[in-house]
Amino acid sequence: MIHARRFRYRAVKPALREGYEELDGVKREGGGENVLVAFVTVEDVDRSNVDDVVEQAAEDIIDVMGKVKASGVIVYPYAHLSSRLAPPDVALDALKKLEERLRSKGVSVARAPFGWYKEFELSCYGHPLAELSREFRPRATRQRRVEKRYLIVTPEGERYEPEEYIRRGGVPEEFKRLVEKEALGAELGEVETPVLRYCRKFGFEWEPYSDYGHMRYEPHATVILEAVSRYSWMVAQRLGIPVLRVRGTNMFDLAVPAVREHAELFGDRLYDLWADRKHLVLRYAACHQQFAIMKDMVLSYRDLPLGMFEVADSYRFEQTGELTLCFRLRKFHMPDLHVLVKDLDEALEVSERIQRVIHEEAAKLGRSYYAVYNVTEDYLEEKFDDLVKLIRRDGRPALVAIYPGGVYYWVVNVEYHIVDVAGRPREIATYQFDIGNAKRFGIRYVDERNEERYPVIIHTALIGSVERYIYMVFDTAARMEKEGKTPYLPTWMAPIQVRIIPVRREHLDYAMSIAEMLDSRGIRVDVDDRDESLGRRIRDAGREWIPYIGVVGDREVKTGTVNVTIRRGNERRVMKPEELLKMLEEELRGYPRVERATPLLLSQRPTLVYLEK
Repeated sequence: MIHARRFRYRAVKPALREGYEELDGVKREGGGENVLVAFVTVEDVDRSNVDDVVEQAAEDIIDVMGKVKASGVIVYPYAHLSSRLAPPDVALDALKKLEERLRSKGVSVARAPFGWYKEFELSCYGHPLAELSREFRPRATRQRRVEKRYLIVTPEGERYEPEEYIRRGGVPEEFKRLVEKEALGAELGEVETPVLRYCRKFGFEWEPYSDYGHMRYEPHATVILEAVSRYSWMVAQRLGIPVLRVRGTNMFDLAVPAVREHAELFGDRLYDLWADRKHLVLRYAACHQQFAIMKDMVLSYRDLPLGMFEVADSYRFEQTGELTLCFRLRKFHMPDLHVLVKDLDEALEVSERIQRVIHEEAAKLGRSYYAVYNVTEDYLEEKFDDLVKLIRRDGRPALVAIYPGGVYYWVVNVEYHIVDVAGRPREIATYQFDIGNAKRFGIRYVDERNEERYPVIIHTALIGSVERYIYMVFDTAARMEKEGKTPYLPTWMAPIQVRIIPVRREHLDYAMSIAEMLDSRGIRVDVDDRDESLGRRIRDAGREWIPYIGVVGDREVKTGTVNVTIRRGNERRVMKPEELLKMLEEELRGYPRVERATPLLLSQRPTLVYLEK
């Protein structure tokens, strides 16, 4: 604040490409004598409670104005006091509110235009209060707590209070666990499970050189990650609707109102950063990128339903104490699919395909889901029959969490949980009906009457995040081990699918011929040519969970066969290499082919420390 003997300004040209203030109603030129000029910067932090900051600033300006006996106040936008600026629309709103607040207190006030390069002349008084600086921050406010209540809804449409449903008895143990944790607040605690050991064994590990919650993927983990990522795209195409695959950036500008409004729903889970005086948010799913693309598309009702898909690098600032290797991360990969549909009726129709695929993918691993349906109060009352239809498709009762309407952008948000080997519910797959973001981002389609409409957007991760799907696969293996069975990975996910072991050095050429034939057909194969005992090499292959271990010696070279041990079922068979290839191609049909991440010869592979875990 400067107490000016004289002050004059003139707006020259816009300083912003968009977001600057039109000069209608705001003087292009202005000034005064004996005025208190308030050079004001609105910072990004102020948007958490603009009204509070404006109130603090107005009170102080009035106090100083009285002490220096100024005739009036000029509010002058001045972005140079901070590098962390509020978005233009937030800043202009704050400046207008400051002007209005001062005027409501009887102050003669003028405001220079926002978003313009301006020239000014200033003559400052020289007394002790002529030059002052202030900084106001939003005062702490209690975070709004969203109250929710729970019901159990059966496929027949019956409603129960959770406690009542549990008291009835006969509730499956896994569903009981889910209800107790989510609705009744049971503290289950973290339990060390073989899953975390399996993750480390295959090279999934925390990255100590990064922030908490960020993983690294060593060679075997890289293959698994890539295989699941590619598979998620194949699963998306099974819905039987057109799906477009896209790619995008990891960060978005919070100065864009649609991005900011959507991001604010995540609160303190946002990962944000400042760069080049811009406040950016790291995306927490593919929403921003896909919505930005969708808004630029010319769509007709004939184009719907229409999907858009990306395996998106996603960032969520999870609590440190809640981080779990391979499951709850701060950076992960989300196979995010958004489907545009005309309305909630069509969303109900399309979701049948989504639910079917979600359950099919769990069943392939021998798992089944229990669902938590997060719904708004109005959807529960107005669309209860539709809710029951969704639950009936799942084929089992669901826990329903009921929220006030208008809090979030969705009316239905479904979480599919497994209960892991330690008895903890773990959310994997999901879908939701979004009725707010099409309007927020300007996504439109033209209906049968040639009128523009906002579509409903179905968000879904059909197999969950890539890492959570992998967690479920490892948890399935942990169940096998608990039941006394040999744990294994599905062959399409196994880092090395076949290992050929020559008994002696003279059998290496034959081993290589088999490996090269398999390698040429997209099979991940390697050859253990190390100078180790045969027993040691077979044990090492078992420690890596190699699905097919082929040993070749004198007899195999002579007969043109390979002696194969099949991990699943601990079966041993002698077969021709062509028979092995046919067996593998049958097993891998419908799954992605991903290149191995290690050399063909084990003698060229450095010691992979993680395999010792």
